[in-house]
Amino acid sequence: MPIAVQAARHLKTAVSQIFAVIKPGADELAASLRAEGAEIVVCDNAAEGMGASLACAARAAGEADGYLVALADMPYIRPSTIAAVRDALARGAALAAPYFHGRRGHPVGIAVTFRDELLALRGDEGAKSLLAARPQQLVKIPVGDPGAVRDIDRPDDLAPPVRV
Repeated sequence: MPIAVQAARHLKTAVSQIFAVIKPGADELAASLRAEGAEIVVCDNAAEGMGASLACAARAAGEADGYLVALADMPYIRPSTIAAVRDALARGAALAAPYFHGRRGHPVGIAVTFRDELLALRGDEGAKSLLAARPQQLVKIPVGDPGAVRDIDRPDDLAPPVRV
């Protein structure tokens, strides 16, 4: 099973709609994600990086109440962490993110007021600059979920989870 499928399964326990951004030609992955209930968004310029993919997702999602930015390479995030970020947005947070042992994790919640900035993203940075520019608007959600910071693409994150 592709790791993106596991990430999508966790997401669908907490949100009603999932937009999965894929690069052109990833037909097998698209079929697997579609089977999990995700709406597939083929991003022609996905090779530009995370910013381009996030802009594609925001465009596809339209003007929603808010956006949860989750990564396909982080399949260990607990559904309770996803729900906590979702709930923070629902309570009016402009930006929200889980924090595990002082380290910001995913998913990141972004209110619709930042939609234009999401649509303008380019390159490989994603929404990092948006968060960095507004630290006072970021609701930090403490979680006991090491999966919120465990990225399987980064070898340092493959160490056994910290027990608390």
